[in-house]
Amino acid sequence: MKNRDWILKNLIIAIDGIAGSGKSTTARLVARKLHYLHIDTGAMYRAAAYAVLQKNVDPDDKEAVEKLVENLKIRLKQNDELQVLLNDQPVTQLIRAPDVTAVVSKVSSYEAVRMKMVEEQREMGKNGGVVLEGRDIGTVVFPDADVKLFFIADLEERVRRRCHELIEQGEKVDFDTMLTDIKSRDRLDSTRKVSPLKKADDAITIDTSNLTIEEQVEKVLSIVSEKRDGKTIVKE
Repeated sequence: MKNRDWILKNLIIAIDGIAGSGKSTTARLVARKLHYLHIDTGAMYRAAAYAVLQKNVDPDDKEAVEKLVENLKIRLKQNDELQVLLNDQPVTQLIRAPDVTAVVSKVSSYEAVRMKMVEEQREMGKNGGVVLEGRDIGTVVFPDADVKLFFIADLEERVRRRCHELIEQGEKVDFDTMLTDIKSRDRLDSTRKVSPLKKADDAITIDTSNLTIEEQVEKVLSIVSEKRDGKTIVKE
């Protein structure tokens, strides 16, 4: 399968997992290999959190956050790379800032916020040909997805990855601070009342602690290949 571009028509592939487990990068590359749309649900929630900060809304003020998000226009546009648009303005890089990371779990915990995002995600993915990644894809957004995966990785490895990502973007980072942030993110994601981070019963767990991105992509493609019975395959 290596170095092969191939197309599977109409599959819905759900990749859930914890922060820093590599699901976003893997989902993007898998989508590219399959010629699918990559739906980065986490980016949508980050865009909402970014808007909250930009409008100086208190992330703890549930009513104010929900009112703001209700009127937001958040779209994903795929050219060579996925672009995130907030009210038609590009925010792809801005939503990865540490201050956004610090509040995104709180913002995404509110029911009205999740309902709006889930509605948009279902609309984008309803006809298949998509790779969605987030924390509730296989349990809430598309519980009948054709392929369900759940990514995990060691905590310290996840912290190293996140620090490396931010350093490459020119950010100054502190390992211990990032460790605390990711621990807090894990707790908030797993304990929120609405659509908590949870592995679907029929999801396949992939531990990425010792896998390169290339190995992660190949592993996912192998699993997808095993699930493709009855689907139309078009090889290029």
